[in-house]
Amino acid sequence: MTDPAPPDSTGVPHPAVVVEPAAENGQCEQADSQEQEQQQEQQEQQEQRSGTESPGKGLKMDQEMKITESIDDKGLLESSVRLKPHEAQSYRKKALWVSWVSIAVTIVLAIAAFTVSIMRHSAAAFGFAFDAALDVLSSVIVLWRYSNAAAVHSAHREYIACVILGVIFILSSLCILGKAINDLATKLLPEVDGFLFSVSIVSGVVCIILAVVKFMIGRVLTSRALITDGFNSLVGGVMGFSILISAEVFKHEPQVWYLDGTIGVLMGLIILSYGVKLLLDMVPRIRQTRNYERFE
Repeated sequence: MTDPAPPDSTGVPHPAVVVEPAAENGQCEQADSQEQEQQQEQQEQQEQRSGTESPGKGLKMDQEMKITESIDDKGLLESSVRLKPHEAQSYRKKALWVSWVSIAVTIVLAIAAFTVSIMRHSAAAFGFAFDAALDVLSSVIVLWRYSNAAAVHSAHREYIACVILGVIFILSSLCILGKAINDLATKLLPEVDGFLFSVSIVSGVVCIILAVVKFMIGRVLTSRALITDGFNSLVGGVMGFSILISAEVFKHEPQVWYLDGTIGVLMGLIILSYGVKLLLDMVPRIRQTRNYERFE
């Protein structure tokens, strides 16, 4: 007997040959579908980002505003988040320089204005002279305010300087009002000459220039004291030109003799109201920031 022939082995590989390409095709299809899903997810994420980008910025701005609003509660000025340390120190030095220049210039102007007010019986010139003396004191306070480099952002130091300025404003305004009202009551007539004109023009121009510089630096440092000092210089410039105006009007219309005294009263009231407002604003803030004196 002979053994039966062995089965044909060629039939076995066929299923394997057929299955392997199918598996490879399935893997390719799965990879393709995964890539498409990833692309769709990326597109959805991009769309979400593009749709929420502006609200995200808005939220950041709101957070910055909240931080800025809470700066006072931490004993700091708004300049602490606006300026880098070297920038803050640079502007602090500029504030010191403009204060020294203001002191030197306004001392000369105050002496000249007092001389004019005595020689020419001008209430406006007296008011300007007093305002120039006030400008000297306010610049001295600004010097004290920025004498400490570490206290450039100190809100407590800032508010103390503003309160002192408010008290000086009120006292000076009372003196200006008293002199102007007395001149109106006694019908004191101003005398007009070239000296009065020269003093008024120089005083007006110089004080307005100082006021602009102080306003610019004070705005960057967010310093109410320096801005107040600039306001005082601005009032001095207006009063300097008012001397010129009242003198010119009196020269052509002697019956309007009261214009000089009226301008003195007006300037006195402006300084008084500003001083009172300064005290009302700053005294409560001193109490709020008295526990934050680490920069002193």
